[in-house]
Amino acid sequence: MKRRTFIKTTSVSSLACAIPPVFSNFNDPDYSTDELIGKAVIDLFGEGINLRKEAYESFVAMKKAAYSDGFDIKMVSSYRDFYHQASIWERKFLRFTEDEGMEPLPAIDKIIEYSTIPGTSRHHWGTDIDIIDGNPKVSGDVLVPEKFEKGGPFENFKLWLDENSEKFGFYLVYTNEPKRRGFKYEPWHYSYAPLSIPMLTAYRRLNVLRLLQKEDFLGSEHFTTGFVKTYVQDNILDINPALL
Repeated sequence: MKRRTFIKTTSVSSLACAIPPVFSNFNDPDYSTDELIGKAVIDLFGEGINLRKEAYESFVAMKKAAYSDGFDIKMVSSYRDFYHQASIWERKFLRFTEDEGMEPLPAIDKIIEYSTIPGTSRHHWGTDIDIIDGNPKVSGDVLVPEKFEKGGPFENFKLWLDENSEKFGFYLVYTNEPKRRGFKYEPWHYSYAPLSIPMLTAYRRLNVLRLLQKEDFLGSEHFTTGFVKTYVQDNILDINPALL
């Protein structure tokens, strides 16, 4: 499929005008900008797990506890760098625009129902996981909410997580709170709070608008100041309050 080419219409200066004070340029003493947006090489632990050391150790402890209760936690996704996220984003953008004939803006709205813009994913941090129970026989896409609900193959696993995950520091990120905006409910996505909370604090100090303006992946030219500001407020910050 041929990539579409669009004209960039928003300047860096106009993007900066919409930045709230909390998003001024900042380099956290513990977390660099590249680290927070998935462009740094970080130490990851566990074959097929790929988490920061502390998160990895807590995940292993949670996995052992779940196993003793009859669940086999399988990692579907953990750390993803910027470039991996960009490939996911561009694949979806092409599918919606080229294969399904959607206009770019509706396509972007469709993508961000579940997928993050490269450079804004919590999976860049080595703290977040998408998990399922490996015991049930499941066909098709495993990461759909219905499979974690009553009658679904992961119903009992989700009940176990509700009762136990926070004991190991893992909190559901995108809850089913009716008034929550941004990404849709993801009953499979958990974050290791002791690390991800300070990382989000550091991330909030970045100039997200300016950082995205420097990138050149498919669809990025359609990110207006208003869109990015709303995206930050709804998709990055409107999460489980326990993770703020």
